[in-house]
Amino acid sequence: MTEKQQNILIIGAGLCGSLLALRLGQRGYNVTVYEMRPDLRTTDISAGRSINLAFSDRGNKAMKMVGIEDKVKALCIPMNGRMLHDKEGNTFLSNYSGRDYEYINSISRGGLNALLLDEAEKHENVTIHFNKKCLSVDFEKTTAHFQDYNTKKEFIEDADCIIATDGAGSALRQSYFLEKKFLFSFSQQWLTHGYKELTILPNDDGSYKTYKNALHIWPRGDFMVIALPNLDGSFTVTLFLSYDEGEYNFNNLTNPEIVTEFFEKEFPDALELMPNLVEDFFENPTAPLGTVKCSPWNYKGNTLLMGDSAHAIVPFYGQGMNASFEDVVVFDSILDQYEGDWEKVFSEYNKLRKKDTDAIADLAIDNFHEMKDHVANPVFQEKRKIEMALEQTFPEDYSSKYSLVTFNEHIGYREAMLRGRAQDKAILNMLTDGVITVEDDINDILDKVTAETEAILEDDRIAGLG
Repeated sequence: MTEKQQNILIIGAGLCGSLLALRLGQRGYNVTVYEMRPDLRTTDISAGRSINLAFSDRGNKAMKMVGIEDKVKALCIPMNGRMLHDKEGNTFLSNYSGRDYEYINSISRGGLNALLLDEAEKHENVTIHFNKKCLSVDFEKTTAHFQDYNTKKEFIEDADCIIATDGAGSALRQSYFLEKKFLFSFSQQWLTHGYKELTILPNDDGSYKTYKNALHIWPRGDFMVIALPNLDGSFTVTLFLSYDEGEYNFNNLTNPEIVTEFFEKEFPDALELMPNLVEDFFENPTAPLGTVKCSPWNYKGNTLLMGDSAHAIVPFYGQGMNASFEDVVVFDSILDQYEGDWEKVFSEYNKLRKKDTDAIADLAIDNFHEMKDHVANPVFQEKRKIEMALEQTFPEDYSSKYSLVTFNEHIGYREAMLRGRAQDKAILNMLTDGVITVEDDINDILDKVTAETEAILEDDRIAGLG
């Protein structure tokens, strides 16, 4: 049997699994995918789950790899920055970058997933089955145990290797954990906040009720609302709120009157755009927000975790999908080096990728606090003014932490995190101490920020943090 005839079983046909199936199909492998849910191309299965996502450069690198960049671009709405809304209804647009060509995109989860499934199925060597739930995986025998949702019939599938892209509730990861056949580390940490999907519907003529090309944020210290545009003129709105802390929380928002009172008090301009608020609020579920970290992701050359099954993160850096797509890019590059030796491919992928997915998980938690609170802080706003000026004046020499993470797909998340955090610390310290101000000469600011950043990075290296 040649390598290209090898049979690969993928569990999960979400964004990561369908991209992986497409790429491995392009490489000539026989790929079989089993998905728990119905085919989203024929059934509406959103059910309060985020229906649009932030798509940026790391994700686009994967689309270039499989040759569908233009098809994906047609699904995108550019968002140039954050539109901040205060309690009085005043708005302030804070661009994501001082470089005009750097922006993120709002994209339909379902639309993108459907495109990837269509592209994967163009390959005769790729087969996708729906309504097949994975119950467990025998990672020593490289077999997976499934149940058909419709017939309830159970069956076993085997393969040369199994890759699980079955999300935060992964059956393979659970099998690793429960079987106790090897040393497997696992952690799951929940935020005290959950989220609920709401909607701003389009105007009667299909136009947008508010500014289209931004990610809208209503930051309120301990909670927030965000909104992302959709192609049909609507916005997907998400309320992030504590389950049980504060005057208003998910546990006490139990009737239409108190929900309306909450929005009248905290988000009056959003409420004006949402006559459907109460209906959405009580129809859509409240879901938790958590981070999953685990290690190792592979068992020998038999099985591998990828995407959210290996590293689920909270959504506040807009990198969950992009990180999973980057997983496939990194995996593909390792296949180029070690194709034919699955154990080497899987272990090298784990070794290379783990530090970066740990970094973006931590950054996503950081950005949660930044979005709900810090963006309204005057010192933070001064920092952003300086960063924007540095990026505009020195586009080749300076990138903020956000730009390093979001627009510099050639560097890993860990490197972006370490440099970005050092820069943040340098600017905030010097602003607080009066060493720099927003009125200073921009060349002097760059020199001071660069010198202080390098000093902090060197301290981190000496302390073993770099």
